[in-house]
Amino acid sequence: MNESMIPITAPRAQNAPLAAHYYPALSATGEEPIVLLHGWGFDSRSWEPLLPLLRQFSDVIALDLPGFGDTPGDGEFEQEAVLEQVLQSLPSRVTLVGWSLGGMLAVALAARYPERVTRLVTIASNLRFVADQQWPHAMAASVNRRFNEEFERSAEKGLRRFVGLVAHGDERERELRAALGALEPWHQATGRWSDALRCLAGLDNTEHLARLRQPGLHLFGEHDALVPLAAAGPIPALNQRQRVSVVAGAGHAPHWSRPERVGESILHFLRLTTGQLDKRRVANSFSRAAGSYDSVARLQRSVGETLLNQLGGLAPERVERMLDLGCGTGYFAERLAHRLPNAQLIGLDIAEGMLSFARQERSVPAVWLCADAEELPLADSSVDLVFSSLSVQWCEHLPSLFGELWRVLRPGGQLVFSTLGPRTLWELKSAWQAVDGYVHVNRFSAETSVTGALEGAGFSGVVRESEERVLRYDSLTELTRELKALGAHNVNRGQPEGLTGRQKMTALKAAYEAFRGEDGRLPASYEVFYIRAAKPALPAPEAPSI
Repeated sequence: MNESMIPITAPRAQNAPLAAHYYPALSATGEEPIVLLHGWGFDSRSWEPLLPLLRQFSDVIALDLPGFGDTPGDGEFEQEAVLEQVLQSLPSRVTLVGWSLGGMLAVALAARYPERVTRLVTIASNLRFVADQQWPHAMAASVNRRFNEEFERSAEKGLRRFVGLVAHGDERERELRAALGALEPWHQATGRWSDALRCLAGLDNTEHLARLRQPGLHLFGEHDALVPLAAAGPIPALNQRQRVSVVAGAGHAPHWSRPERVGESILHFLRLTTGQLDKRRVANSFSRAAGSYDSVARLQRSVGETLLNQLGGLAPERVERMLDLGCGTGYFAERLAHRLPNAQLIGLDIAEGMLSFARQERSVPAVWLCADAEELPLADSSVDLVFSSLSVQWCEHLPSLFGELWRVLRPGGQLVFSTLGPRTLWELKSAWQAVDGYVHVNRFSAETSVTGALEGAGFSGVVRESEERVLRYDSLTELTRELKALGAHNVNRGQPEGLTGRQKMTALKAAYEAFRGEDGRLPASYEVFYIRAAKPALPAPEAPSI
């Protein structure tokens, strides 16, 4: 390990029993730390090939599980106790990456504590390590039993065989076996390692994975001798937020034999989900803004009117039930009800404060629902029209969103929405970049990402338009106060905690002055996408042949 890879040592925090090895980011990013959980038979040193790549993104913390590496092995290696020890060792919010056993523990932890784990990556990790009738895509119980008995008789012999299995099938098997063997895991084996084997055999994450709310990436080795590739297939069907990727030519340790390939996959996933929205903060922010929203929503009103006009060709008789997704104060829900008076109206929003305002202020009959757009409490094929103006950008995983909208739309149903693009508030982003490296402005998806997710969900006839709208202000304070009144200020997880200091605000105002126009006012640009799509109608039944 070269000098730049030496971890920073620090005293353990109180109630954090696991040994933690800290590797600082190569440059300040403001991103949450990446925490690594190793597999059985190894310790935190097993992450060495990935560290240079992961440190490009954020600080990295490699933990030693109980009884492995530098963590003492007192007591039994039991799932609940180990999860509690890991939890106590984590910073307040993390991206969790686990290999094999570490990946299985990471899934269970993410399912139980979504407020602590914002993203999840597993490497060569199964939902069950040992096969049963419900999950046959795993190691046979007889093979697992024989290995455990061999390890009990001779830890060194068992571990040498295990290292061989980890390397087996990899196109670089010989080099990989030598590299892993150089870690000399057999010299550290303790009685607790047998407990860990028994714990591993009993883990079952099928329900945990189905409950995950975080985006996840699950990497599998093409020729893994311990976790069959067939285990990858069912994962996306169990949870649409989870992505699967196969590392070609790799065995059970792809991050050793293909560190560049694995590292690039993880970094790509992290960058796609960087600054993902904290939905509790989104809901609370918009709830607080309910009373002031309509008085300052000039952009929202103008964009919504443009979107509403795109319904001109819609046949009213084909709409029995319509959904205003992200209805906010109900302003456009009311307009929809007047335009399509015979259709049942559902107004749905994640912010209960907004819905309370809508119930009190809107006179039209409607069902007002508080729910997440990515988990709609609506029956399959129950809606004919989904209208959504400037709410899609608050959804963190577009495939999940459009998958849900596809599910609830009837065949032939229409989706009409507007959303914001990545050039939104580019002046404010640029000014902040001159001040610090944190995430201060919400990030929005590119048009190709939006339409790609639509088509991936099965929508057809996608029609898109875009425009730039520029609002002007006398001062930066006027802009930031309007954003706060709208509830649309920064609600990303990558933002710095605490209040922004006076010195930073002075620097920000000075940087933003570079954009003041000839009219003496400051611009704030918004990139707006207008998109229409349809769920294909069912084919007409064929006429019977005569």
